Amino acid sequence: MPNAPRSAAAEPPSLQSRRDIDPTVAEFLDALWLEDGLSRNTLGAYRNDLAAFDVWLHAHEGRRISEARAGDIESWFASVHADTRATTANRRLSALRRYFQWALRERRIAQDPCLSVRSARQPLRTPKILSEAQVEALLRAPRVETELGLRDKAMLETLYATGLRVSELVGLAALDVNLNEGVVRVVGGKGGKDRLVPLGAEAAHWVDRYVRHARPLLLAGRLCDAMFVTVRGDAMHRQTFWLMVGRYAREADIRAPISPHVLRHAFATHLVNHGADLRVVQMLLGHADISTTQIYTHVARERLKALHAQHHPRG
Repeated sequence: MPNAPRSAAAEPPSLQSRRDIDPTVAEFLDALWLEDGLSRNTLGAYRNDLAAFDVWLHAHEGRRISEARAGDIESWFASVHADTRATTANRRLSALRRYFQWALRERRIAQDPCLSVRSARQPLRTPKILSEAQVEALLRAPRVETELGLRDKAMLETLYATGLRVSELVGLAALDVNLNEGVVRVVGGKGGKDRLVPLGAEAAHWVDRYVRHARPLLLAGRLCDAMFVTVRGDAMHRQTFWLMVGRYAREADIRAPISPHVLRHAFATHLVNHGADLRVVQMLLGHADISTTQIYTHVARERLKALHAQHHPRG
């Protein structure tokens, strides 16, 4: 569901600086803020990327971004991004494309100078994936007879069942988890978007046990909106959870380096392995672009090839 439009009287926090750039950049960011409800960080990233091109173009050609020509963008990339990582160059190109699409739609420009610009080629990087057996071993590691172990078990089960980002998991409020409906509401995910994600019966069971038997003892009468809390009665921190996952991985005899994000990768890959539609996986992960999700189909294919080579008589 799209975020509700914000009041046009207030100014996006990300626009409170850089008044020296083309004013159409501020108008474009206003449109993103009002229409898409993007977060401060996302708006700031757009602003910085557009400002970098605007400042360069003004210094070298005496024009502003709204006056850019077809060759200007190629010249900028050749001049500034020759030694830049492809991911950085493509992120900036993506910001330019969205700005010029808006400018063309609003009739601020006559033609889009980005149409002929190609993205930089990026090496395909496959994420580290745990097998289903390794995930099961990790999920069995917490000692659920203790309050902290029960909390940790509920967090790990939730992470694997939902594919949340670590920041989304530790940022969950108690009211964001609806055990009756079996869903988790992610508020202000990456890009400022909200989404609903199914929790699943197993994770819901452990979250319910945590809420009934561990969370009240950890809070000890203190008030905290967060679903997952520490012994001090405040919200779990990303760094603490990161260290906790590493500890349980060692107890589960998982040798490879592991981070909480690996469970997000496992969530997506295991769904694809079991036949989930890629569009559904994209929606669950909160990816804005399905090309980001397509890496998991590659991982699944590589796994199938490895199994074929291992077990087929002519492999």
